[in-house]
Amino acid sequence: MDPAMERWLALLLLLAEIFFSLAYLANSTDPPLSPSGVNNEVVALMSIKKEIRVETGVMGGWDINSVDPCTWTMVVCSPNGLVISLEMANNGFSGTLSASVGNLSHLQTMLLQNNKIVGPLPTEIGKLSQLKTLDLSRNHFVGEIPRSLGFLTQLGYLRLDRNNFSGPIPEAIAKLAGLTFLDLSYNNLSGQIPRISAKDYSVAGNYFLCNSSTATHGCANGSVVVHEVTSSRKNSNHQLALAVSLSVGCVLMLSLLLLAYWIHRCRWRLPFASDELNYEYGMGQLKRFSYREIQVATNNFSSKNILGQGGFGVVYKGRLRNGAVVAVKRLKDPNFTGEIQFQTEVEMIGLALHRNLLCLYGFCMTSNDRMLIYPYMPNGSVSDRLRDLNQEQPSLNWNKRMRIALGAARGLLYLHEQCNPKIIHRDVKAANILLDEKFEAVVGDFGLAKLLDRRDSHVTTAVRGTVGHIAPEYLSTGQSSEKTDVFGFGILLLELIAGQNTLRSGNGECQKGMILDRVRELYEEKRVCIMADRQLNGLFDRTELEKAVEVILLCTQANPILRPKISQVVRALEAARPAEEIEESRDPPHGIISHSFPQPHDDVNEASSFVIEPIELSGPR
Repeated sequence: MDPAMERWLALLLLLAEIFFSLAYLANSTDPPLSPSGVNNEVVALMSIKKEIRVETGVMGGWDINSVDPCTWTMVVCSPNGLVISLEMANNGFSGTLSASVGNLSHLQTMLLQNNKIVGPLPTEIGKLSQLKTLDLSRNHFVGEIPRSLGFLTQLGYLRLDRNNFSGPIPEAIAKLAGLTFLDLSYNNLSGQIPRISAKDYSVAGNYFLCNSSTATHGCANGSVVVHEVTSSRKNSNHQLALAVSLSVGCVLMLSLLLLAYWIHRCRWRLPFASDELNYEYGMGQLKRFSYREIQVATNNFSSKNILGQGGFGVVYKGRLRNGAVVAVKRLKDPNFTGEIQFQTEVEMIGLALHRNLLCLYGFCMTSNDRMLIYPYMPNGSVSDRLRDLNQEQPSLNWNKRMRIALGAARGLLYLHEQCNPKIIHRDVKAANILLDEKFEAVVGDFGLAKLLDRRDSHVTTAVRGTVGHIAPEYLSTGQSSEKTDVFGFGILLLELIAGQNTLRSGNGECQKGMILDRVRELYEEKRVCIMADRQLNGLFDRTELEKAVEVILLCTQANPILRPKISQVVRALEAARPAEEIEESRDPPHGIISHSFPQPHDDVNEASSFVIEPIELSGPR
């Protein structure tokens, strides 16, 4: 072959090799390498570590010689090994944030809240084109908010509150179309407040911000111009500011004292009060677990660890690395809500703290999974215990059953009347009332209930519940309210006094009506004692049984308007209990309501004829 031709052929082969190499690199999802062969993401993370000062050894495992940062603490990776999340909140970090953070090009979540990081926020953060969640709140960042944040078109959740940022609010950030939550409160921002696109936002506590309606400030070219005021006006403003400050301080101090009191009274119930869970549960903040942590805790979601399953998914028993036993609810359809909406909802639900509510301990969220983590309840559910047929003595005697009824009612009272926004449970039944080690009632499965405010407290998007336990108006129209839960509680109370087999066989809605008619008939005939569960062997309080049947009849009326509020139910149950049996609770003492029903007398020798079995729509969740 001609030498010139050979040279041309060799050149063509070299060009082809270069072309295919570039094509491979362009399509590869492996982490990029630096010229020295080190993973670029490792280099970026080590730069972040270098500029952050930490008093603990939490970053001890970060090693420049590592080729896989996915095993490092606080680092979450995608299935193909790319860093997608930095979860570095609540670690007492100081120092500055390195500009190398902009090289984590696949980062989707960055959580640095509740630290002591100082200095300006690097503009390179605007290079994180896939970033969806950014929380830098409660640090000491200074300088202007980088306009480059406006390049983050996928950003949906942004918190920069409680820092020392100054200057104007960048228009580019205010116009981010995908932003659903923005918090810039309590900084030193100034200038005109732009039109903000985010659905929910806050700019409170920035005393130099102004708008066209400001009386004592005017804005010119985005900066504040303070007009001259008289000395008396200044003194008046100072006095007003002092009065407001003192009032806010007093309210804050009173709130903290009340909070400390509640925690002291119910610390045995709150998950963050347990020695087992204390080291990774922060006050007012849920623990976000990595998928790997939950996978290890549940032995790779072993079928041997399944506690139950229903319409929303499967519940597994798990053991965390600190030895704490938890229940992991793995949702069946992870796409029913977006990541930001899911995180916001579980954070709101996590604020519902009451001794008779199952406290949410944490959550796990990936692109393919949504999981909720709760403390494990050793005695299962009321439904489980009512089915304990192979015991000489039932696990639930009469006193325990009435305590459970009162505890469940108090939990619902908190959801209905002390939460803001209120929470409608929508599936009150024995399978959703859990029992702790002392057989105290703990209302579960309200975690994914529809959160409602006072404007649309009757609206719901889908019927959730169990035929035989849900109110007729909810089953027929899909409309729910607090009275829907009151109806479910009435059926629960019926099961507690008459046993699980009270609801067996037959068409759910028809059979439910027949059973309630039978209850009313026995009440009017003064023979309610035959309703008592045979497992009780006649050991029950007749007066208390009569009062319980009265409450059942009130709660299960077909017209929801005629049903009592759950607060009235609590007062009725408290009034029926002997004074020495009423337990201490966090709730203030309730008054007593009277009923117009006559006092019945029963024949205790007649056999029970109660049978219903609920038809599951969603099952225990």
